[in-house]
Order: sequence, then C-alpha cells, then structure tokens
Amino acid sequence: MTTPPFPTTRLRRLRGSAALRDLVRETEINVRDLIYPLFIVEGNHVQQEIGAMPGQYRWSVDLLPWEIEKIGAFDIPAVLLFGVLEPSSKDEIGSASWDDHGIVQEAIRTIKRAAPELVVITDVCLCEYTSHGHCGVVKDGRVLNDPTLELLARQAVSHARAGADIVAPSDMMDGRVATIRAALDRDGFADTPILAYAAKFASGFYGPFREAAASTPQFGDRRAYQMDPANAHEALREIELDIAEGADLIMVKPALAYLDIITRARARFDLPLVAYNVSGEYSMVKAAAANGWIDEQRIVLEILTAIKRAGADLIITYHAPEVAQWTVSSKQ
Repeated sequence: MTTPPFPTTRLRRLRGSAALRDLVRETEINVRDLIYPLFIVEGNHVQQEIGAMPGQYRWSVDLLPWEIEKIGAFDIPAVLLFGVLEPSSKDEIGSASWDDHGIVQEAIRTIKRAAPELVVITDVCLCEYTSHGHCGVVKDGRVLNDPTLELLARQAVSHARAGADIVAPSDMMDGRVATIRAALDRDGFADTPILAYAAKFASGFYGPFREAAASTPQFGDRRAYQMDPANAHEALREIELDIAEGADLIMVKPALAYLDIITRARARFDLPLVAYNVSGEYSMVKAAAANGWIDEQRIVLEILTAIKRAGADLIITYHAPEVAQWTVSSKQ
C-alpha cells in the first residue's frame, strides 16, 4: 500500500495525547512477562547486598519466605535461582551442585512451600560450585565437554527431584540439552521443561554477576565454550541444535547488545523465547541513575520495551520488582 504524502498523512495525529498513545501502542511490558533472578547463599539470617548490583541481595534459605512474599505481592510469575557457595564448599567437579540437600535444592522446597504457584527455574551449571570457577570438568587447563555432561544431568535431576518447575542449563557444553533430557526422562521427570541458554555469548556484561555468584574463573576465561559476540549465524545454529535435542524454551543472553539475535531467533523459531537482561546492563543503569544522569524508570522501561519489541516473550531481569511497583503506581 502506498501512503499518501503530507499533508494528507500526519503520523503525529495519534501522538497528541497520552490516551491516544496508549490506544495505539504496539508493544507493552507486563509484569507477567518477567522472571526475577535470586542468589541463594549458605548460612542463616543472611541478606547480603551485592556491591556491584545496588538493590540486589544474596539470601540464605531461611529468609527466602520473606522475599518470596514480596515477589508474590508484585505478581511476578517466576524466579531463577543461582547457588552461591563458600570456597570451602567447592571442589574440582562441583559435586555440591547435585547434593539433594544443597542450597538450591533446599531453596526450591522452601519456595514451593511458601508459594506453590510461583514458577521456580534453576540455573544448571557447575561454575558456582567448582573451585576453579569454570562451567565444566577441567583437565590440564582445558574445560572438557563430554565428561561434564553427566554431571550437569545429575544436577538437573536433583533440581527436578526437589521440585523445580524448569531447569535451565547455562554451561554451553555441546550436547548438554540431550543429555539432561534423557536423564530427566529416565528418572521420572519427563514433564520437566528445559530452558536452554541456547545463544549465550562470552560477554563483558557479566562482570557484576561474577561478584554476585562468586564464580569468577581462577584462570583463563570462558571464550572457549561461550559464543563469540561477533557471530550471529552461529547463534541460530546453537538454538536450532538445542531445539533438536529437546529444549522447550530458548534463551538469548545478554539481551541489550544482542537485540538482532533476538529478532532473528523470533523470525525463525516458534518456541517461547527468553532474553536475559543481564547484570552489567542492570548495573550501568543503576550507576547512571545514582549520578543523576538519567531518568531510571524511563530508561528501564525503554530497555525492556526494546527487548520485547525485538521478539522476546519473556525477560529475565533484576528490575522486575521495580517494574511491578511502577506498574501499580501508574494505575493508581
């Protein structure tokens, strides 16, 4: 269709009032589209603020019901759990990750008792549990792919046994989705979905998270298994392979610098698409807002709208409680 030129066509006609703008808005941010990450630590009565992520905390399991009550009041539908261990609890293979009484497993049970309807997603990876901080088994300075797979499967099954609604492998080992799917099916968890960190890039935006999760590698980096930020076609291959192996949802991580990947994935694949608005994206906004350089609420909503507009169905974001508060305030 050919649009008649000005003055017949005046696109500003539908921008003249808030009511008109609301009426024709193409993309909406709904709290029910958001997933809130939580960091779980050992000990009791622990609520530690994360220095690099203002407003975010590490929680011990006994204090989780208080935080879960707040999340429920905000109508946030899902949480994503990460375990944070003391160095003395870690070993070379991350064996604490599949301990049926580990901190994530106990957190799952606690959350399910406090809020049975809340969807609990668990991060499946070894990096928070290994003494070397890498996401897999290490030998002679190399992260080995195949020996890591069975350990990830043991972790995923342990999470499912504790009551996790969704398991989310984030390690970027080849073949891990198929291995986890087979293990879940074999152990009676055929109905437990897998959210695959399908296109996870080796990104500088993860810096604050590594403080939060105490998971900084003790040598080298993760570029040998996480994706090169320059590669888009490879990202689609990763997603395609994870779907073929049995993924039920797919993820692009990070989000803000990878909106093109989200858009390409949305155009090509029909599975629910999740984007992770990661720690560095969060912390940059917080730092700029603290200096008075930006309008924090406006910027956060603009960023999340961009991620949704690019094609994400769900967004993992540390801003979820704030967005919920802003949404309530805007309706009062």
